[in-house]
Amino acid sequence: MTVYQRSISASIDPVKLDRLAELATKVGLQLKAGQDLLVTAPTAALPLVRKVAEHAYRVGAGLVTPILSDETVTLARYRYAPDDGFDRAAGWLYDGMSKAFAANTARLAIVGDNPMLLAGENPIKVARASKANSVAYQPALEKIVNFDINWNIIAYPSLSWAKQVFPEDEEDVAVAKLADAIFAASRVDNDDPIAAWEKHNATLRNRTEWLNGQRFSALHYFGPGMDLTIGLAEGHEWVGGASTAKNGITCNPNIPTEEVFTTPHARRVSGHVVSTKPLSYQGSLIDGIAVRFEEGCIVAAKAARGEEVLNKVLDTDEGARRLGEVALVPHSSPISKSGLLFFNTLFDENAACHIALGQCYSKCFVDGAKLTPEQIAAQGGNKSLIHIDWMIGSDQTDIDGIHADGRRVPVFRKGEWA
Repeated sequence: MTVYQRSISASIDPVKLDRLAELATKVGLQLKAGQDLLVTAPTAALPLVRKVAEHAYRVGAGLVTPILSDETVTLARYRYAPDDGFDRAAGWLYDGMSKAFAANTARLAIVGDNPMLLAGENPIKVARASKANSVAYQPALEKIVNFDINWNIIAYPSLSWAKQVFPEDEEDVAVAKLADAIFAASRVDNDDPIAAWEKHNATLRNRTEWLNGQRFSALHYFGPGMDLTIGLAEGHEWVGGASTAKNGITCNPNIPTEEVFTTPHARRVSGHVVSTKPLSYQGSLIDGIAVRFEEGCIVAAKAARGEEVLNKVLDTDEGARRLGEVALVPHSSPISKSGLLFFNTLFDENAACHIALGQCYSKCFVDGAKLTPEQIAAQGGNKSLIHIDWMIGSDQTDIDGIHADGRRVPVFRKGEWA
């Protein structure tokens, strides 16, 4: 690490960074003695990777294997690689990851790359590379979305990301501000983060239990720019916070998280809706999204910014125009209160109610671990190479739950739980 890098890293509170690594190990993953751990991270996040390895081995991890990405190497590909290389991906790597997950290796993803890294690159190449990567990653991704193993995502305040969020600040100040925002959202800015997460998980569990007790057949969203009815999959189950994977380990997949979510019926969505926050996707900012659904499928889509990228996403495969997730988040969530746009879905999705295009989660079904892919599809679950969340909630969002007999129950009023 250079003197300059050490100077930037000094902007990050080492005590809170250590707490985040411990939280990821003991709460995010609940890593078990003898269990291997696969970590993916940008090179900028090495200080956090090292802390995670320390805490993982302290709880008895078998083998911690880091896989690092680098922004300069990524850009070199887009600027100098032969054109035909953008339809390829490192399938051998993802095959190895899939094999590791099948052997009960836990998965930790540390995010922190510059969210606009590819903004200046050829969008067609970006789309081609993204699709090739999605296809290659599918065998490993299925182990994640089907919740075969314990997994977790956390964030590191890299300089390139910090300058996107705080462009007017000096570099060290921007990093310090982003670090503080990450630590606050992750609940490591207090003396006992583990206890804080126990309390938070209990709150989310109370909400999922109420929703599961209601057994709504659909949700109706109404407010400025939206009149949207989302049918819910047959046998759907609401989850949020800590969940138990098929390997029997209870983990918190996302840190931070403020959502409770379930599976919509891929063929029973109708109406129109607009986005309330920008979506940062593959280095592009997609803003002002407006779509119309008929029989579950997006039949019209436009965006004030990034429309070309949006349309390429929707054309990924048949399931890309259908929903795989619906999530409820109060407008008063800590991330919403921060007033920040993080340009990162891990954070931005926890500022507002949102929906996700693409692949559904099998864990969002009653006895989902026992269902075959064919059964999930028959009950309304969607299948796709993508899973992309975008925000539709605000302080003007009202939501009613609709029972099978047509009875309506207020769920959200003015962006808050009713």
